[in-house]
Amino acid sequence: MNANFDLNESPMIVIWETTQACDLACCHCRASAQAKRHPLELTTLEAEKLIRDVADVRPPIFILTGGDPLKRPDIFYLVRRAVAHGLHPAMTPSATPLLTREAIADLKRARLSRMAVSLDGSVPEIHDAFRGVPGSYARTLDAIHWANEFGLPIQVNTSISRRNMHDLENMANLLKNFKLVLWSSFFLVPTGRAQMDDLLSADEVEEAFGTLYRFSKELPFKVKTTEAQHYRRYIIQQRIKSRGQGAVEINGHGWEKAVPGLLPINDGKGFIFISHTGNVCPSGFLPVSAGNVRVKGLGEIYRDSPLLVSLRDTANLQGKCGECEYREICGGSRARAFAVTGNMFAQDPCCNYIPASMRKSEEPEASVLAAQA
Repeated sequence: MNANFDLNESPMIVIWETTQACDLACCHCRASAQAKRHPLELTTLEAEKLIRDVADVRPPIFILTGGDPLKRPDIFYLVRRAVAHGLHPAMTPSATPLLTREAIADLKRARLSRMAVSLDGSVPEIHDAFRGVPGSYARTLDAIHWANEFGLPIQVNTSISRRNMHDLENMANLLKNFKLVLWSSFFLVPTGRAQMDDLLSADEVEEAFGTLYRFSKELPFKVKTTEAQHYRRYIIQQRIKSRGQGAVEINGHGWEKAVPGLLPINDGKGFIFISHTGNVCPSGFLPVSAGNVRVKGLGEIYRDSPLLVSLRDTANLQGKCGECEYREICGGSRARAFAVTGNMFAQDPCCNYIPASMRKSEEPEASVLAAQA
């Protein structure tokens, strides 16, 4: 991955919702998943065509998600087809009785590149309350152990909300015991079953950023965020501060020098989501269709859809996001803006940063105080 990747031409990340069927009842489920598969899901033949489409746009990351992908009986075959087309498929199965030791061994044999499991608490009481099914915590830890046993790279995803923000330190101490490649923290978007009451305030998000940034220096695996585009701004600020540097010209892509490797990925900008029925959306958390793979090719939809083209243009950003000097590298969560305000171009409600152009100068006040002295 490098900053020269053209996000207008090709997505960096393609996520396919293989099914919405799942045997969990997660309180924050984006898909409001149900136990049974939808009759209009992409068939195996349609899924094979989609895989060829994905291979044509050559994304570095291709993720099979759900629902629970293991609810599709053809999922192991589809993993093998993706590999055969030169892709490096990853998968996010649910921690249910379908996620057995044998299933993980079969995924390894199918040459899955990475498996990701969700863990939302350091103890069963927190995690199982998230997932709505007792025993999910134990199954998740078993899955991590089995993946380690078979040498299948494993990632942990954690949804951060008011239900578990207090537990982040305990989570870090737990995860240190496993061989992970990545810990990804997802900052809640109130869509699907997710509730507004669980959404962190902008100040709480900034506090969580500080904790995660510290973890990124202390833990033996990588730490990243999802739907927290402003964490890039936080990283840049911390790196510049630690080096004693002055301001960099962020709008001129000075962020490349400040923090090499950061990419301005956002909903519909380097990131694309295909639903279980073939709708192409900017992300799973921004459920607005830009087209359907049953009608057009994925590459054509990504490059030419007016919706996606508009999302990639930072001139369309409004409020603080439109004024912000970090808008080219951040841009705020378009999904969260849409979920909270109904306007996908509105400012991200979970960012407390005030752009330089909007700050009031403190000099007049300082002059008055000096005169009084």
